[in-house]
Amino acid sequence: MGFRITTLTVSFAIIYIILGFNMWDIQVKDGELYSARAASQHELAGVLSPKRGSIYFTDKDGSRVPAAINKEYPTVYAVPSEIKDPLSTAKILSSISDRSEDELIPALSKTTDPFEPIAKRPTDEQIEFLETEALEGVYLEHSWTRFYPLDHIASHIIGYSSVADDPIGSGLYGLELTNDDILRGTPGSTDGDKLVRPKNGEDIYLTIDRNIQFQAEKALDELVSGYNAEGGTIIVENPKTGEILAMTNRPNFNPNNYGKSDVSNFLNPAVESIYEPGSIIKILTMSAGIDSKKVTPSTTFFDTGSITLNTETIKNFDEKSYGEVTMSNVIEKSINTGAVFVQRLMGPDVFYNYLVKFGLNTETGIGLPGEVEGSLKPLEHDPRDINFATASFGQGISVTPIGLITAVGAIANDGVMMRPYIDASKEPEEIRRVVSLEAARQVQDMMVSGVNKAIIPVIEGYNVAGKTGTAQIPNFVTGGYTEEVVNTYIGFAPAYDPVVIVFVKLDKPAGGPPAGQTVVPAFRELAHFVLNYYWVAPDNVKQ
Repeated sequence: MGFRITTLTVSFAIIYIILGFNMWDIQVKDGELYSARAASQHELAGVLSPKRGSIYFTDKDGSRVPAAINKEYPTVYAVPSEIKDPLSTAKILSSISDRSEDELIPALSKTTDPFEPIAKRPTDEQIEFLETEALEGVYLEHSWTRFYPLDHIASHIIGYSSVADDPIGSGLYGLELTNDDILRGTPGSTDGDKLVRPKNGEDIYLTIDRNIQFQAEKALDELVSGYNAEGGTIIVENPKTGEILAMTNRPNFNPNNYGKSDVSNFLNPAVESIYEPGSIIKILTMSAGIDSKKVTPSTTFFDTGSITLNTETIKNFDEKSYGEVTMSNVIEKSINTGAVFVQRLMGPDVFYNYLVKFGLNTETGIGLPGEVEGSLKPLEHDPRDINFATASFGQGISVTPIGLITAVGAIANDGVMMRPYIDASKEPEEIRRVVSLEAARQVQDMMVSGVNKAIIPVIEGYNVAGKTGTAQIPNFVTGGYTEEVVNTYIGFAPAYDPVVIVFVKLDKPAGGPPAGQTVVPAFRELAHFVLNYYWVAPDNVKQ
């Protein structure tokens, strides 16, 4: 019995000694070899990774302005197999990393882990600190990562890409997401001793004009802060081509520091949210009424100030009655009952079909991620007269900002709807003719008359066509509407040969001020800037 125990003890001792020599051989004798191998694997990953393509804005002269590029940054990483004291090392590294000491200790204790990232983009002070400490198993190298030179400018358009789990960068929002395959390129590979080099990603050029974008950003900042609003959107477009010249929203984010922003800020309200637009829809109602031969600009009706349908009463926004008025007066004074008059002459089917032709319940195909379609569901699920009546002046139905500017853009473009686009490599694309040239021209005249009588939107020397919309926000808990409002203005200039159409929306300004006080002046200043920027000759010079 004693002999067997002695034999087993000696056998285990021999096995232990052999294992010990093997571990010493791996960790000490061949330690440099394994460290070198880990380093070479990491470096090879950099060699095999393609550089992500860049994204550029332009300006009217065709100059390229970088909006998303690759930039070399320092990176701190560790080789855990070389770290003798994970506890003290973790304590020191936690001061320059987003990771806590408790999180770093187990990571640095994994002796089989050849590479552990510690800090991306360390500051000069942190680099100097590391060099002073000279920590064993901790290294500093330079690697490529994504950089956004314009910070928060057009952040919803650009989006961002993350290199957390992918050295090439994975697009997560905006154009970084929709064009990820193009921007990423093709990784390289190794085949024995043969190295197949990567193919870098392609660059993308946008229709966004840097100068117009900057001006739109400035205008929206002033609006939101000046009226303590919850948010807002501005879109600037060429209505003849569909080119998007500027697009901005608030709240926004800085893609260089996206981790500091709420996830909800990453969504693009210009294409990913819908709202009830209010009286701007009267432009579409009137266009449909004229195109269907039910009314002309001079057609009259007698406004009593209200109309009752399905036991519900509709009143004008100012609760006034205007008596006998023309269709031009309906647009000039934004008379709700006048829009209802036109809709009821058309009938529900004709009116609904025109809203569909204007694209209010479909996506525009602009090429940005997450685009949603507007909603005509109240007319489809509950086709009572009252729902069609309220839809005629923009209540009950919902649209996206990009959908609304596309619809009104068809009026600006003499009745032809153009697909909005943001990729400069694309060509203008006609979607369809929505209304006749004659109908579009008559509505343009009515809009110009409305601007001239409103005075605030007037740009001296130019004919301007525009329309306001002040919509109450629905109460989704109790039904009906709250006292909070969304102010919108859409206008184009020069009215009869437009180079620009501008959409301005302000969400929940404090105190509910009217559109004429908020978004209309912002439209005027921004549209005037674009006209001057393009050196557009005045078309309404008084003799």
